Amino acid sequence: MNVLYGLYQPDEGEILVDGKPLKLRGPSDAIAAGIGMVHQHFMLVPVFTVAENVMLGAEQVKGGIAGILDRRRARREVAEVSERYNLRVDPDAVIEDLPVGIQQRVEIVKALTRDVDLLILDEPTAVLTPQETEELLTVMRSLKAAGKSIVFITHKLGEVKAIADRITVIRRGKTVGTASPTASRDELAAKMVGRSVRLTVEKPPATPGRPILEVAGLVVDDDRQIRAVDGVDLTVRAGEVLGVAGVQGNGQTELIEAIMGLRPVLAGTVTLDGQPVHGWSTKKVLRAGVGYVPEDRSVDGLVKEFSVAENLVLDIYDRPPFGKGLSLKPDAIAKSAQERIEQFDVRTPSADAAVGTLSGGNQQKVIVARELSRPLKLFIAAQPTRGVDVGSIEFIHSRVIRERDEGTAVMVVSSELDEVINLADRIAVMYRGRVIGIVGPDTPREEIGLLMAGITPDAATEAAAPAADAATPAPEGPGSEDEA
Repeated sequence: MNVLYGLYQPDEGEILVDGKPLKLRGPSDAIAAGIGMVHQHFMLVPVFTVAENVMLGAEQVKGGIAGILDRRRARREVAEVSERYNLRVDPDAVIEDLPVGIQQRVEIVKALTRDVDLLILDEPTAVLTPQETEELLTVMRSLKAAGKSIVFITHKLGEVKAIADRITVIRRGKTVGTASPTASRDELAAKMVGRSVRLTVEKPPATPGRPILEVAGLVVDDDRQIRAVDGVDLTVRAGEVLGVAGVQGNGQTELIEAIMGLRPVLAGTVTLDGQPVHGWSTKKVLRAGVGYVPEDRSVDGLVKEFSVAENLVLDIYDRPPFGKGLSLKPDAIAKSAQERIEQFDVRTPSADAAVGTLSGGNQQKVIVARELSRPLKLFIAAQPTRGVDVGSIEFIHSRVIRERDEGTAVMVVSSELDEVINLADRIAVMYRGRVIGIVGPDTPREEIGLLMAGITPDAATEAAAPAADAATPAPEGPGSEDEA
């Protein structure tokens, strides 16, 4: 996609547009050739309006006077494109006030105002609720009907089958096959991984025991000193998986970091197996029997320049049998690494290879292997399968359930609703720093999606009541016509 948009230069091969070779020196060349792209991480300025963001890079001036932007024209273009493709975007809305689903529409509007014929969408549903995802698919269908071509990059097989006309499967940088939307999910997954894959999680019913993690009235600020967690109450019991669902950015990250001692607690308590742990260092929390898979493996989970073996002992390198104080025991570290590599199916040339040279899925397996190779009371996994292939997803999910069945309390935080539903015995939904509902995994996806958007069953009923009242005919009688 980066080559198609002019961000990277190809080493070999060529790009043909309308049958003619095209050399792209940058995104401006791609746009001029009718190619637009919506990045997975939105390229928007939060404090600008929708119209101002759409203008960026293609500014129009009033009457040819330099320095005087034609904002009225930009607003008009946004309104016209929104109306034509049923995108429903307010040109004067400020980006930071919009939900992520609407921000995504702004990115699409921005591309369409450049009059592109080919639109590249990179993992566009990664941060959307189920309802927002369905709305995006509807928009994509309307764009196709208007004659636009779309390249839809995703690892979510259900969405591929729902929207694609043709499917190309890429594995390790090569095209390994094509398929039609009628192909089964199992068939597509097998092409992606190179073997058959079980896409559903098989697990016996949970047998929850005593409370292991108890969070009461927790209040936490984010890095901007803005309230991110606002009075959260949660309990995770031994032998169960509590899934935390929600659109990214609703306090899940700050909640986990506060539990792990990575962020200060402003109010409330965190208790591990009856012992208060808020205010503890992260090292002390880990040593108390907590395993932790962070949401960003590159920043918080691994030292990429270190070897696989070294990364497998990052949190216990100074304890027997791997070391004591400043003295390490390389033989013990190497032996343990080889055992874990085999046990967790880590694909690496050797234990001495730099972990940064491994694929994303194998890097994630290294973290999971490290955290699950010691006795745990609580296992916290944040976005445990983000950016990994379906084969690694299958393996990681099976290990999570195995840990649950061994009596560990498990907390899984994921923006992937399918993942939460597959793994969880109970689901807590977070919205704007609060847990607004705890439901079972058999709850309809639509209901969970509404909770993720902040709409509780009571709120939905209240919202429907005024509409029903408005639809009720006015009573007949003297004055009723004037009153109506």
